[in-house]
Amino acid sequence: MAAPSPQAITELKEALGPEGWSDDTDTLAPHLREWRDRWQGHTPLLLKPGSTVEVAAAVAVCARHRIAITPQGGNTGLVGGQIPMGEVLLTTRRLRAIRDVSPLDDALTVEAGVTLYEAQQAALAVDRRFPLGLASEGTATIGGVLSTNAGGTSVVRYGMARDLVLGVEAVLAD
Repeated sequence: MAAPSPQAITELKEALGPEGWSDDTDTLAPHLREWRDRWQGHTPLLLKPGSTVEVAAAVAVCARHRIAITPQGGNTGLVGGQIPMGEVLLTTRRLRAIRDVSPLDDALTVEAGVTLYEAQQAALAVDRRFPLGLASEGTATIGGVLSTNAGGTSVVRYGMARDLVLGVEAVLAD
């Protein structure tokens, strides 16, 4: 994968609109450092999509220009995989909708940027329990938890994150 060209950066900015990106140093800083200070990264552009349509547009531009993308949820990972090393960084923090809560089906439909705590609270609001619990549940996002197949404190009883998933809406380059 290549470093993003000025043309690619311009296309990404246009695809996501003024709220969908940042290259401001102060805005980028917290996204570029792993919370234990073990990894420090760099990126030319932070992508902040607010919908799967915007994610798809960004991924299409990156695929066309052969630009790597590092996705980042709550930046609570322990192995540094969420820290970009020159590629564009795509944060899921604006993908925060709880689309559906269905107590009859014991199901939630949430976007990738919803925190684990918010998902737990949505379940409690309809007298249900979302059993996955982590120390970082206030900042860890559903997208990050699923991408790492987190286990949590109740893993023996309820299983890993993938055991709690009915389906995933994914964005691919094509």
